[in-house]
Amino acid sequence: MATASETPVLDTIAAMTIDSVERCHMDERTLIHARIAALVAMDAPAISYLAHINPAIKADFTVEQLQDLLVAIAPVVGTARVMSAAGHIAQAFGVTLALAESEAEAIAQAEAESRNAS
Repeated sequence: MATASETPVLDTIAAMTIDSVERCHMDERTLIHARIAALVAMDAPAISYLAHINPAIKADFTVEQLQDLLVAIAPVVGTARVMSAAGHIAQAFGVTLALAESEAEAIAQAEAESRNAS
């Protein structure tokens, strides 16, 4: 029997993602292309793209490749979905940058406090 968790939905999604990646034989770049294309096709919210930013960066997925991907799938999924995806991707990057900035500020503050305590 499974143990109770405070975040059962997120835990399930994480487990599904790990299982999918382990069973997939695509290279990282092809996998991230496929996942982002699927998110665009589904008109996924920004939070869904947020989960793919770090894997995309690790796979050296560039902005130019993202643009090429959106251009390639636009005739199939439609311009409305592509434009919606562009907005959601921008939101996800904004959240990522805000989190990184907040983390950097916290580290700087901790280092300053450590120096002052010495």
